[in-house]
Amino acid sequence: MDNALERQTTLAASVSCAGIGVHSGAPANVTLRPARADHGVLFVRRDVSDRPNAIAAHVANVTATTLGTTLTNEDGVSVATVEHLLAALRGLGVDNVIVEIDGPEAPILDGSSADWVELITCAGQRTLTAPRRRIVILKPVEVVSGAKRARLEPHESCVFDVTIDFAQASIGRQRMEFELTPDTFANDIADARTFGFLHEVEAMQAAGLGRGGSLENAVVLDGETIMNPEGLRFADEFVRHKALDVVGDLALAGAPIQGRYVAEQPGHALNIALTRALMADRSNWKWGLSHDADQALELVAAGV
Repeated sequence: MDNALERQTTLAASVSCAGIGVHSGAPANVTLRPARADHGVLFVRRDVSDRPNAIAAHVANVTATTLGTTLTNEDGVSVATVEHLLAALRGLGVDNVIVEIDGPEAPILDGSSADWVELITCAGQRTLTAPRRRIVILKPVEVVSGAKRARLEPHESCVFDVTIDFAQASIGRQRMEFELTPDTFANDIADARTFGFLHEVEAMQAAGLGRGGSLENAVVLDGETIMNPEGLRFADEFVRHKALDVVGDLALAGAPIQGRYVAEQPGHALNIALTRALMADRSNWKWGLSHDADQALELVAAGV
């Protein structure tokens, strides 16, 4: 029976990297450290010492969703652009990690989750004794904002159905549907880079944002032209990156979700609104274990 239980995981060793924030342009060193069971993902701002500097990766701590997802604790200590790291952790099935960082924003690295996946893979994973709980969707939950909509509904596994629709023919309408597994995330999602338009980049930089952005860490379009000399990594890299963001944002529910996510034109604000709507009504979901574990617990209860 014990082998039927899906167990929580953490890292097998500490690993570090460094980079700059895409919006702040500020350098940051990051160390991912193993954590105990039921710890979850916790960011620790090592450069802050005058007040509590730990920030739990939970939707309750989200304070901004413009051009990225920002977490802030009760003492005003924040960390920005956390979604690509959170996507890599959730995509690879890592439950408990301490993220030590000495800057205000997670490094953008190459604009995808690929470097985070490589870092986590180098560290390896360690299986803990505690069972992994999942958030089981019991009834549909939906949020709508104009033409944008996102929905969670009951499903036997964790499935994503993401659609984007841009006026630019170089993007157009793209759709991706997949079941989230470590292999699917690593092979089909993690390499997709963030993207934007040249006129938006210029406006962001004029507003003091995008200071660390470049063709090294984003796909940039000038009208219909993709400015990156190497071109795209996938023909539909744009929708794949939107899917990556969704995985990272929904990780802020605090546990893996068993259900089907379907969205039209999703973004950080919509994803966070959906996660908040889910968690706000306890009748929307229940705690569950793996299917085999549920069956095993039923056998125990029956005295088998």
